[in-house]
Amino acid sequence: MSDVEERHIGGLTVQIDRLLCVGFGDCLEEAPETFEFDEEGIATFKEEAGGTEPSVVVEACRACPVDALSAFDPDGDQVAP
Repeated sequence: MSDVEERHIGGLTVQIDRLLCVGFGDCLEEAPETFEFDEEGIATFKEEAGGTEPSVVVEACRACPVDALSAFDPDGDQVAP
């Protein structure tokens, strides 16, 4: 698995930096339909993560205390964290 996972959700490009994630779980609390922990306790995307509202995903990215999640708008501008 790559050090950075990327998924397109509701017009956003969302990235998880697996090297920064330490498993606090704030993203899972904010967007449980989008994120889950893998067997290593690192955040990953759920299989069917694409149906989440973009605003919820942005808040989940902002909730990460180590900035392991990032969200970018369709123009490539970073909107979170």
